[in-house]
Amino acid sequence: MTASAARTKTALWPLILITSLFFFWGVANNLNDVLIPQFKKGFVLTDLQSGLVQSAFYLGYFFLALPAAFVMRRFGYKAAVILGLLLYATGAFLFYPAAQLHAYSCFLGALFIIASGLAFLETSANPLITVLGPPESAAFRLNLAQSFNPLGALSGILIGQTFILSGIEHDESTLGAMSEAAKQAFYAAEVKAVQGPYLVIGLVILVWALLVLSVRFPQAATEDTAEADVPEVSMARSIALLFKRPRFVMGVVAQFFYVGAQVGIWSYMIRYAQSELGITDKAAASYVLVTLVLFWIGRVAGTALMRRVAPVRILLVFALCNIALTIAAISLGGIGGLYALVASSFFMSIMFPTIFAVAVEGLGALTKTASSFLVMAIVGGAVLTPIMGWVSGQSHIRMAFIVSTVCFIVVALFALIVSRPVKAGAAR
Repeated sequence: MTASAARTKTALWPLILITSLFFFWGVANNLNDVLIPQFKKGFVLTDLQSGLVQSAFYLGYFFLALPAAFVMRRFGYKAAVILGLLLYATGAFLFYPAAQLHAYSCFLGALFIIASGLAFLETSANPLITVLGPPESAAFRLNLAQSFNPLGALSGILIGQTFILSGIEHDESTLGAMSEAAKQAFYAAEVKAVQGPYLVIGLVILVWALLVLSVRFPQAATEDTAEADVPEVSMARSIALLFKRPRFVMGVVAQFFYVGAQVGIWSYMIRYAQSELGITDKAAASYVLVTLVLFWIGRVAGTALMRRVAPVRILLVFALCNIALTIAAISLGGIGGLYALVASSFFMSIMFPTIFAVAVEGLGALTKTASSFLVMAIVGGAVLTPIMGWVSGQSHIRMAFIVSTVCFIVVALFALIVSRPVKAGAAR
C-alpha cells in the first residue's frame, strides 16, 4: 500500500478517540464563559479581574504549544495526546482544593494546567486531521472534525448552567444588609459549585487517556506518512524557515485576532445580557446556548459550502458580516444588540479551522512546527479578553466590543490577501 493510500484509511477506534478531542476541549473552553460571571460573583471581581480566567487559560496554550510540538516530533501524535489528556485531568481535579481554599489564584493555576493539556491536544489533533487525506481537501476535513467542537461547547454551557450557575443575584443593598458570616457563606457556596462538575470531567478525561493508551493506532496517526521520505528538519531551522513564509506569518496573526474576538464575545455575552436586559446570569446563559447552536450550524453549513466555494472567500464574507454585527452590538444595545452578538457566532464558525488549514498549506515537513505556532496564537484570548474588560470598566460593556470589531477587520484583511493569486516562484 502506498503512503498516499495509507493516509486515507484509519481504524474506527482511533478515529473516534481523536475526533472526541475536539469535543473535550470545547467543553473546557466554554465552561470558562460560565466561570467568569460565577467567579465575578463569588470573589467580588471587576470585569478586568474576572477576565483573567481567560488570560490564565490561554497563556497555557501559548507556553506549552512549542513543548507539545517537541513531544509530537520526538514521540509521535499518540504520546502528545496522552500527555495532554493527563494534564487536562490534573487541572480539573485541582478545582476541588482551589474551592476549599476559596483562592482565585489557585483556580487560575488550575485553568493554566487544563489549557496546557489542551495545547498538546490541539497541536497534535489539528495537523493530524490535515494529513489524513488529500491536501486540497484539508480545510474541508478539518472543518468536519471541528463540527464536534461546538457540541462540546454546548455541553460545557449546559453543564455550567445546570450545575454551577445558581441564578441567585444579590445587589449591593441586599449584600449590605447581610451579616458578614452570611455573605461569606454565600460567596463560598457560589465558588464550591464548581467542584462536582470538574471532578466528573477529570474522571472522564482520565478514562479517555487510558483508552488512547490501550488502543493500537495506525501509522498515519503516529507520523506524517506524506513526509516519510523527507529528512526531519530541526526545530530551530523549522522556525527560521516558517518566518520566511508570509502566508504562514499572516495566518498566525489572523489566528491571534480571531481567537481574541471569539473568546471575548463569548466571555462577555452573559455580562452584556445582564447589563442590557437586567436578567440573571442563569437566564443570560441561555443566549450563550443559542449562540453555540448557531456556531455549530455555521460550521456544518460552511463545511458543506466549501465543496463549491473557496474556503478563503467564505472566510472573507463571514469576517465582513461579523464586522457589521459587532458594530450593531455596540450601537444598538438592548435586545437588538444582543441578537447581533448571538448571530456573530454563525459567522465565526469556520474561521479557526480555515485560517489553520490555509496557513499550513504546502508547508510539508514544516507542518508540525507550524501547528504549534498556530496553537500559540490562541494567546489572543489571553491578551484581548482583559483588554475588553478594561474598556468595559472605563466606559460600558457595549464599548468593549470595539476590540472584537478590530479583530474581525484583521481576519478580513488576511482572507483578502491570501485569496489573491500567488506569483510563480513567490514564497507562500
